[in-house]
Amino acid sequence: MNRSASLSVVIPCLNEATRLPLLLADLQRAGSELEILLADGGSSDATPEIANLTGAQLVKVHPPGRGRQLRTAAAEARGEWLLFLHADSRLPDQWFGSVSPLLQTSSAAVAAWYFDFQITPSTAARRLLEQAVALRSRWLQRPYGDQGLLLHRELYHRCGGFAELPLMEDLDLVERLSRIADLKRIGLPLTTDGRRWQSDGVLRRSWRNARLRRRWKQGESAEGLAAAYYETQFAYQKPQR
Repeated sequence: MNRSASLSVVIPCLNEATRLPLLLADLQRAGSELEILLADGGSSDATPEIANLTGAQLVKVHPPGRGRQLRTAAAEARGEWLLFLHADSRLPDQWFGSVSPLLQTSSAAVAAWYFDFQITPSTAARRLLEQAVALRSRWLQRPYGDQGLLLHRELYHRCGGFAELPLMEDLDLVERLSRIADLKRIGLPLTTDGRRWQSDGVLRRSWRNARLRRRWKQGESAEGLAAAYYETQFAYQKPQR
């Protein structure tokens, strides 16, 4: 990382070689201002080679688990600010020009910041979901991992950082963050891949994941919920709404 860089980007990944290059291309628009860390859970595809070609730092984490991967890579990050993104996300053009003023503002460091949730390709049902997510994020202070999370490293450490959870790691973190800081919109969209809604639709998947969150709030272990969730998955996918 360039000595003047103030932002470290942490991306958990496992066999994301087909989608990761698009996000890395978005990030590289910022030039040497970023440190990019790929928290890899043991990919067997070309993910390590992609990291090498793009100059990203590959942080190997074993055994894999999203919370463990995020926590491990964040501990190695050197930037004053941390940006956590999912590998299937896409940033808008000129994103860094809009985000960089936050990095220079001391008052911004007391808050955590998130992007607007956007799904591609878009459908009427997905647009309704985007609106529901916007309301939840604003009024309940509950943005999730696919909206990204930008925060100062001091605030990250104050709230305890990511727990080594295999599921619900994003909800766990924002719940702790919301007790000590405001969560605010950056005002830019972060686009996520809509493939996980193609098989069972928006309503069914939203209901299923709401039930998982309820079970977790009622005291079921994240490990047990993760086993139930990933049993039906044929690829590495993050828990969604």
